[in-house]
Amino acid sequence: MKYDYLIVGAGLYGAVFAHEAKARGQSVLVVDKRPHIGGNVYTENVRGIHVHIYGAHIFHTNDRTVWEYVNRFAAFNRFTNSPVANYRGELYSLPFNMYTFNKMWGVVTPQEARAKIDEQRAEITGVPRNLEEQAISLVGRDIFEKLIKGYTEKQWGRDCRELPAFIIKRLPVRLTFDNNYFNALYQGIPIGGYTRMVEKLLQGTEVRLDTDYLENKAALDALAGRVVYTGPIDAYFGYRLGHLEYRSVRFETEWLDTPNFQGNAAVNYTDRETPWTRIIEHKWFEFGRDEEGREIPGTVISREYSSEWKPGDEPYYPVNDDRNSRLYAQYRQLAEAERHVIFGGRLGEYKYYDMDQVIAEALRRSGQELDESGERGFLN
Repeated sequence: MKYDYLIVGAGLYGAVFAHEAKARGQSVLVVDKRPHIGGNVYTENVRGIHVHIYGAHIFHTNDRTVWEYVNRFAAFNRFTNSPVANYRGELYSLPFNMYTFNKMWGVVTPQEARAKIDEQRAEITGVPRNLEEQAISLVGRDIFEKLIKGYTEKQWGRDCRELPAFIIKRLPVRLTFDNNYFNALYQGIPIGGYTRMVEKLLQGTEVRLDTDYLENKAALDALAGRVVYTGPIDAYFGYRLGHLEYRSVRFETEWLDTPNFQGNAAVNYTDRETPWTRIIEHKWFEFGRDEEGREIPGTVISREYSSEWKPGDEPYYPVNDDRNSRLYAQYRQLAEAERHVIFGGRLGEYKYYDMDQVIAEALRRSGQELDESGERGFLN
């Protein structure tokens, strides 16, 4: 065997695991079926703008250890996520805060806003039976109709009355003029883009791109003592128990010869009629300037369309309803029998992870694995 670890996937989980293994003296090979590293956090420089090719990725965490870790590989700017909701031309501040309530109802004090929300919440009595009732029980009918219903139905491809209540366990309601979307201590975008950060994580590690692990499984498995697999867990087992469901996202990205398209990094389109869920204007992640501080004369926008996943599409986030949770539990049993394989990440664990959670789990799992591997004799 040539390598101690074969790592399938050059996204955040795989890159962090590879870095930690290499730092502990392990020989590592990373493979990815895509032509680039970074997984879904991959960014591409387009005329000085670092474009988030697979959708907006804004790093945020309350975990100081994770924050200090990522700052070893990138300097982060001070970007604060403050999205805007566009409902048929009406603009609202997100998350729901006093700016939102003033625009919605004309209220000016927290007490007035709370009274209006409480009045509308009273429409729902008893335990909410679906997402619509759950949302109304939290924030009332007006906010649901304008800012939740259409966006959610586009995102999930289903009527809100057909979606389970647990999808919206809670909704942020701020009785302050605070439109910082993430309630996190640390937040920002890596200067130079995420691709550069992942390059530093993988520095000195052998990486093979355009390499489909599942199509070359036997040959690749023979190269290493252990496998870290970050692809879809059901695909690993040839879908023998059936397909897990995902939602996918399609992007339409274009360069525009205008310095400012929408004045904000993210605008959500919350009506049902607009086919896209949101538009991202990438230059505002770095305040409209290139790395030399020069203003960028044009702009890049991406329209996002949510869709039902089908084989061949890129899976973005799992549909964690009861049926899929039961099916995943069966695949998890199969995975536990694969003694030489570690299943990790959003697809390998069929779990929605924020970026900081992916990194924290990769650090935890790699630390556990590398400590144990010394006892098994994997260390050189």
